[in-house]
Amino acid sequence: MNELITIMLNYFSIFNTIYNDAPQPWQLGFQDSAAPGFTGIVELHNTIFFYLVVICVSVFWVIGSIMYYFNNNNSPIVHKYLNHGTLIELIWTITPAFILIAIAFPSFRLLYLLDEVISPTVTIKVVGHQWYWSYEYSDYINVSGESIEFDSYMIPDSDLELGQFRLLDVDNKVVVPTDTHIRLIVTGADVIHSFAVPSLGLKIDAVPGRLNQTSILAERTGTFYGQCSEICGVYHGFMPIAIEAVSIQDYLAWIDAA
Repeated sequence: MNELITIMLNYFSIFNTIYNDAPQPWQLGFQDSAAPGFTGIVELHNTIFFYLVVICVSVFWVIGSIMYYFNNNNSPIVHKYLNHGTLIELIWTITPAFILIAIAFPSFRLLYLLDEVISPTVTIKVVGHQWYWSYEYSDYINVSGESIEFDSYMIPDSDLELGQFRLLDVDNKVVVPTDTHIRLIVTGADVIHSFAVPSLGLKIDAVPGRLNQTSILAERTGTFYGQCSEICGVYHGFMPIAIEAVSIQDYLAWIDAA
């Protein structure tokens, strides 16, 4: 009997595993995490949301109690010397301080972890243009002695194939290996852009004349979509980002064919 239950649970878990790597219509929640950084961001959000719920319930309870017990009917006479309450003032001063400390420690920890670039295996240079992205794999040299580099443009609506996403799919995707530390060096060629991919926890400005760096580690295969998140001109909404995470073997085959 226990074996049957185990088999049924494993069977249904296959169909319950839904990876949401692209935004959905009227979506309110986060996309599914594909990197440790984004998992940390979601956990921090949930922690702060817990404090927010507790604070809101407490504040509304206090306000409701005051309105109910001290309205004009229940308490028509107010004591003229009731101007200060030392205890309550200590409570509403010290309690928020402790809450801010409880939020600050995980916030700073996550901030420094996201900024850390740990022994990258692959370096990809990202340049934002009006209005497309260009990429360069400077670690590899092809037969002509040049680095692997390409431009990535959004696929027009008229050229979309079945299963592709409008305003998100591109002609050349960024291919990265899973379970590999990858460094991104980001800059802009003309105006300020922002390289953002929610599922990977990526959001970094591409500033002309400045090199910003960040790192990613894709924990699973899939295609992760993002968009420029800095208003950069009339076609700002038409320069999407598509990062495809593949196995090491498929990545090496892609590098060999590039």
